Amino acid sequence: MDDDQLADRLALRLERLGLVEQLAPAGLPTFTRDDDGHAQWREPGTGAPLPRPALERLAQLLTSEGQDPEHAVPVGLVQLRREARVRAELLAGGWLDYAGLGERRGTSADAARFAVHKAAERGAVLLVPHDGGVLVPTFQLDDAGEVREELLPVLEPLLTAGLDPWRTWIWLTQPAALTGGRVPHEAARDPEELPLVRAAATRLAERARASR
Repeated sequence: MDDDQLADRLALRLERLGLVEQLAPAGLPTFTRDDDGHAQWREPGTGAPLPRPALERLAQLLTSEGQDPEHAVPVGLVQLRREARVRAELLAGGWLDYAGLGERRGTSADAARFAVHKAAERGAVLLVPHDGGVLVPTFQLDDAGEVREELLPVLEPLLTAGLDPWRTWIWLTQPAALTGGRVPHEAARDPEELPLVRAAATRLAERARASR
């Protein structure tokens, strides 16, 4: 198989799987197509043409999951695609900025900003950086704009462990294996389920620390 065939075959496979947009976030080489439709692979960072040995290693990496390389799925890219989809869903609603939080609390935006950043230092509220600003996810808030009391012991281990804020938001709002398939923040409303959610959050925090 010549260079063009290998490059095109790998590119076509990723296009069919819908994983092209996840290459750059994963720190992997990316590609564009020239006027003849051939895939031109580039090194991450430098943009230099990807040499044949590196292209072969990339092909091996992306077909290393499963017993049949021809139909293997690059699990890491699939996970990134899922995270990107969930992020888009979360950004579509379910968060407040400082002004919105201040309005809910009946105070100013500046007062809300000061209060949540002091709380964040204690691991008592989840703040998510985005596009140079900060989002306050609403799942964690009660009607008065305060953090739900039952979530405080769930948030604390996750936030003090340094878990990525986006991953924390996703984990707390999506069905999770560690909570028996239930959405953690919803399960936490049940006093009988709360100990399970707290234990799951602690385990996730321990994993985050161990992976550093």
